[in-house]
Amino acid sequence: MSEKSLLDQWREKAYDRNLSKDQLEKFWSAYFTIEKEIYEKLLSDPDTEVKGTVKELAEKYGQDVMTMVGFLDGINDSLKVPNPIETMTEDTEVSLAFDKEKLYMNMVDAKADWLYGLPQWESIFDEETRKRLYREQKASGTIRKPKKIGRNDPCPCGSGKKYKKCCGRNA
Repeated sequence: MSEKSLLDQWREKAYDRNLSKDQLEKFWSAYFTIEKEIYEKLLSDPDTEVKGTVKELAEKYGQDVMTMVGFLDGINDSLKVPNPIETMTEDTEVSLAFDKEKLYMNMVDAKADWLYGLPQWESIFDEETRKRLYREQKASGTIRKPKKIGRNDPCPCGSGKKYKKCCGRNA
């Protein structure tokens, strides 16, 4: 199969190095507006699994196939069962059954405040849950180094000796 996959075609279009910064900004601005509209519809009935071919879903949401491929690429990590986005064609059967917590956290990770701030989330999670998920996602990217043990600190093994006279002797 020498033809490029739909996903490759989408990525080539979305990350075209021949476009000016202004053209790319316009492209992404238009895409994010479309993405927001699709998420508003999906989140208004989060427990209903949306299924169909790529082409059918594009028609359902009033989009062209390439834009739908971009949407499927974006949501794929949040789905209960990922779609075969690398090999899909217009006639590939896909599902948009998403894990609510994972989707919310992925939106936070992508810094997509226009998505995780949608009012539809209020009927899915209470404010405390949204705050908890937000904090968990932000903390997951933070690397924390353990406190360094000083030579004269008590040994963490619990012997009661100084670290330098116990476990730190061989360090």
